[in-house]
Amino acid sequence: MQIGLLTGGGDCPGLNAVIRAVVRKGQIQYGDLLTGFRDGWRGLIDNDAIELDVESCRGILPKGGTILGTSRTNPLKLEGGIEKVKETIRSRNLDGLIVIGGDDTLGVAHELSLHDIENELPIIVGVPKTIDNDLAATEVTFGFHTAVQIATDAIDRLHTTAESHDRVIVCEVMGRHAGWIATYAGIAGGAAEILIPEEPFDIGEICTKLTERHKKGRYASVVVIAEGAIPKDGTMQTVASGLDQFGHVRLGGIGALLAAEIEQRTGMESRVTILGHIQRGGTPTAFDRVLATRFGVAAIDAVHDRAANTMVALEAGSIIRVPLAQAIAQPKTVDPKLLHDVAGLFFS
Repeated sequence: MQIGLLTGGGDCPGLNAVIRAVVRKGQIQYGDLLTGFRDGWRGLIDNDAIELDVESCRGILPKGGTILGTSRTNPLKLEGGIEKVKETIRSRNLDGLIVIGGDDTLGVAHELSLHDIENELPIIVGVPKTIDNDLAATEVTFGFHTAVQIATDAIDRLHTTAESHDRVIVCEVMGRHAGWIATYAGIAGGAAEILIPEEPFDIGEICTKLTERHKKGRYASVVVIAEGAIPKDGTMQTVASGLDQFGHVRLGGIGALLAAEIEQRTGMESRVTILGHIQRGGTPTAFDRVLATRFGVAAIDAVHDRAANTMVALEAGSIIRVPLAQAIAQPKTVDPKLLHDVAGLFFS
């Protein structure tokens, strides 16, 4: 079979492990010809691709990023974008297309299937990728484990410098709509407060809690906040940003606003550390390498089983297939009860 691959949206650790698994099983077991499209959906729009084989994928398992490149290009928002994608598919005689990405990238794949009135598209199979862990149809996405470990390591280091200077340090982590990274890293790192998009925060309550900690002799605190966290209406000023091609606000900066507000209200010296793209880069953990490899193997098998418009997912330790429509139906968010349950243990 002629099979194409693309990696879209934000990069994350483990993408190369998926590519490697698809190529190795596709070529060695099935005798497939593999083509990698550069820079996500842009590669299909521009017909920009490279041939992939076992030799070209040697040594990429432990590498972060993606050898194919990525972008946030949305063919649904570009004039003639869908037709250009179809034209590339026809010109390359693709039998299958493996789409590795999050809800936006997989959402385009699903919309493509809805436009396929004449059944001219290849078998499309999705692989769930996002450090945010916010795809509901899978228990976990590869990249999440690595991002949490990176954030936890950073929080451990912030504790020591905060204690040396008696400071409050705000650590901003990624998480647009879901606070999984903030929740897991904050609990693992023993943060004083964890602020997530699922529950608007009250800056007054936070400052009161930090002041009470200070009175107890805890002169240093680390506050973890997801980039998508928002204050309750009327409690704190925020700054709006522009939109990307998928209509998302460009985030980043809430941590600095929070640190300034804490210092102004409490008088405690406050600093901010924004981890940003550090969470996406570097070597994937062993867990993410294994999960990504399992997803890649399952994806090429799904193409050969002609399981069109599905996504591979993790359920109770097994790799299953779910409809693409189900995979992107709604984001998987954190139940704030999780934080409330452990608050008394760690954050006093």
